[in-house]
Amino acid sequence: MTPDAEQKLALPDREVGEASAEGSAAPAAGSSGYSYDLAGEGEQPRSVVHRDKPARVVATRTTLGRRLLELWGSRELIVFLVRKEIKVKYKNSALGLLWSMLNPAFTLMVYFFVFQIVLHNGVPQYAIYLMAGLLPWNLFQTAMMSGTTSIVDNGGIVKKVAFPREVLALASVGTAMMFFVFQATVMALFMVGFLHAAAWGELWLLVPALAALLVFSAALTVFLSAVNVYLRDTRHLIEVLLVAWFWAVPAVYAFKLLYPGLVHHHLLWLYFANPMSSIVLTFQRVLYNAHMAAATTHPVAASVVLFVFSPTWYLVANLIVLGVSVVLFLVALAIFGRLEGNFAEEL
Repeated sequence: MTPDAEQKLALPDREVGEASAEGSAAPAAGSSGYSYDLAGEGEQPRSVVHRDKPARVVATRTTLGRRLLELWGSRELIVFLVRKEIKVKYKNSALGLLWSMLNPAFTLMVYFFVFQIVLHNGVPQYAIYLMAGLLPWNLFQTAMMSGTTSIVDNGGIVKKVAFPREVLALASVGTAMMFFVFQATVMALFMVGFLHAAAWGELWLLVPALAALLVFSAALTVFLSAVNVYLRDTRHLIEVLLVAWFWAVPAVYAFKLLYPGLVHHHLLWLYFANPMSSIVLTFQRVLYNAHMAAATTHPVAASVVLFVFSPTWYLVANLIVLGVSVVLFLVALAIFGRLEGNFAEEL
């Protein structure tokens, strides 16, 4: 949106259930009841136009197909919420958006100093290896943490404005994606500084990996955001589970060190039942680049860093994760629809 072009975004309607606990009657079918007036460069809504009655309770009779259409129609609202979240995060900050670049840059420098200079762990370019695994994990973790509480944190809007509530969880994934872009930019600059080349011929593998990551994150955040409305301990449980989940993906350690033991105990299938495993391995394969690692001055250490599968293996693994994630996303939307009817009362 340009500053001189003011756009009025009417939020989509859904089936209207019973009136709110305050005893107000529901508006007539087909009436949106509320709308946002959005203007300017990602400014917060200037006003919420109250046309009919106060709060409405959204019924659970909306079909899955209609939900998908409403989400597609609300894509501009999702973009607005993402921009709003980023601006609010760095509001009144002297450096502003620059912090989103400085944080990952400082993290990379700490990793380089600790593991390359102090500990001499022998893994060539360990900071690059670690950041290649942390890129997808940070996106997933950020989306999960913010998405789980997205409905509760925006309870005031949920109780007063009729719109697809799922967009709040999806906006959290979009915000995490923007921070992913910032971190990837910093990593690219460090790769240039360290003269470390990615596997350019296999860069296309990141497309299905990133798609699988976004859909999987969206499925979990939509589901958990609805559950958290009724069970407020969900956010704390997720915090604990993410700590354990982090060590179940090969971000810090080399997967090749685990491979013999997993095969010996017939647990390889269980390790890859974790969708994040193949996604993280794909990012490491492309960005850390086994061929580059083997050409360093630490060939022995490099030989145990990456377990190199064929590009076809990475593609198939990520397509499987993507397919399963699409199914999970549809299931999450259906569950969300069953639970959202009483959001107003619970909030």
